[in-house]
Order: sequence, then C-alpha cells, then structure tokens
Amino acid sequence: LPRDPAQNARKASDEEGGELVHQDCPQPRAGEEADSSSRSPVAKRRKVDTEGKRGRQREVGEEEAQKMRTLVAAMSKEQLNRYEVFRRSAFPKSTIKHLIQAVAGTPVSQNVVIAMSGMAKVFVGEVVEEALDVCEKWGEKPPLQPKHLREAVRRLREKGQMPSTKHKILFF
Repeated sequence: LPRDPAQNARKASDEEGGELVHQDCPQPRAGEEADSSSRSPVAKRRKVDTEGKRGRQREVGEEEAQKMRTLVAAMSKEQLNRYEVFRRSAFPKSTIKHLIQAVAGTPVSQNVVIAMSGMAKVFVGEVVEEALDVCEKWGEKPPLQPKHLREAVRRLREKGQMPSTKHKILFF
C-alpha cells in the first residue's frame, strides 16, 4: 500500500518532538493574537526581523533629519530662500496627467502622476542649478537667460545626466 506523504511527515515530526507546520496553513498575521510557543522558528525570526527593520528605519529617519538640519543651518540666506521656493513649488498634477496620457495613449494612475511630477521637479532643479553655475562662470549675474539654460542643458547632456531626445525605434 502506498503511504500518505503527510502521514510520513507527521510521524517524522512526532519522533523528533518538533511541530509540523504546513506552508498551506495560514500563519497569524500582524495584529492577530497567537501563542508564540506554537509558532515555528521561521515565523519567530520573521517577527523579530520586522521589529528590527522598524527600529532601523526610525534611526535612519532621525539621522536624515539631523543631516537636513545641519545642511539648512550651513546655507546662505540666498540658498535658503531658493531651497524654500523649491520645496513649495510643484507642477500641476492635472497638466502632468494630461501630458502623460497624451504621450502614452492610456490612462495613468495617480501614483504615476505623482512620481512623474517629482521627477520633473528634480530635473528642472538640476537644470537651474547648472544654469546658475554657467551664469557665475561667465561672470554674469542672475536672472537666468535662455543662453544660460541652453548651455546648462548642453553640459548635462555631455555629462550623461540628460536623456537623449533622438527618436529611437522600438521593436515591441
């Protein structure tokens, strides 16, 4: 007679004095009550790991906040003003959404719109910073002029920090 594989596993588990845990069986979820003595060692490690991650995330968050405070304290008045304007600025989400949908030809989720809006903001910030460097290097004073922005874009392309605008043929 062929034996049941589950019966073999139960027998081996009983002989070792261990606990049989099937992967199919639902494990207690976060927030559910469960007797820790009935949990498998893997489940116990998983719980300890997530608690450790939360602690590390808090530490990293505190370190980042301290770094930001130090950075802001070291800024000149002009830099601080520019940073505050940058923080408050945003592209209109409806405009970004319409632009993406026009290019992609399909509806996009709110998360995609938020991500693209953030990437556009960072991109513009990099171009403006480079343009300010160009303006300073040429011995001119702000406000920025189109020639400064064009040179900044040229330099960023040269560094490989600007995406290519040449049309590429997509095969799929």
